[in-house]
Amino acid sequence: MNSDAPKGQRIAKIIARAGVSSRREAERWIADGRVTLNGKPVDSPALNVSIDADIRINGNPLPARDAARVWRYNKPQGRLTTHRDPEGRPTIFDALPTELAHAKPVGRLDMNSEGLLLLTNDGELARRLELPSTGWLRQYRVRVHGRIDPSALAILERGVEIDGTHFRPARAKLERQVNANAWLTIAIREGKNREVRRLMEHLGYTVNRLIRTGYGPFQLGKLPRSHVQEVAPKILAEQLPRA
Repeated sequence: MNSDAPKGQRIAKIIARAGVSSRREAERWIADGRVTLNGKPVDSPALNVSIDADIRINGNPLPARDAARVWRYNKPQGRLTTHRDPEGRPTIFDALPTELAHAKPVGRLDMNSEGLLLLTNDGELARRLELPSTGWLRQYRVRVHGRIDPSALAILERGVEIDGTHFRPARAKLERQVNANAWLTIAIREGKNREVRRLMEHLGYTVNRLIRTGYGPFQLGKLPRSHVQEVAPKILAEQLPRA
């Protein structure tokens, strides 16, 4: 064992775990000189500190860290997954309870997508659950315009490259064909920006509805549209990956 190994955790991680920001936001705050440690400005987000260190943001101490909480939210179409939008478009937080005003989304759904979105009070947990290394499936029901060729769907199982971006293998299955439209079930493990839409466009299909139904062990189930429900602590403890 290396006795010279840095003690504690990275300061940006501790700030994120306190629920006041994401790790990326904490890194920006440090770069802007807004963070102090024991009264002195911090100049590196990689600084290792003890979890009980005197860390302050704009002179204010970090709040006592709450236990991690996670909520399932059935996001409707027409809302952005962000806390605020410079163009004034509606966001999910305009309609969520004030209790969740500072919650962090786990991943995103674009404005025209709907379905399961996880929210948490723990910024570091949100970041961890987004990582492909977690290995969690993201599951979707997708309606596309066009008649489905099963052999085309099989292409996705090998992984594809689109405009220089590599997409990992995805599973797509025809659920039913309804005249000129078809419903598919699609499962991916990475969640790149607009990944499902880009995969379908690559095959020549246009997505006209996209619903996320599952994120890892958490399912949309029968949660009504625009409703939010906290995951029970016991279930959360059983399902969350170890840090």
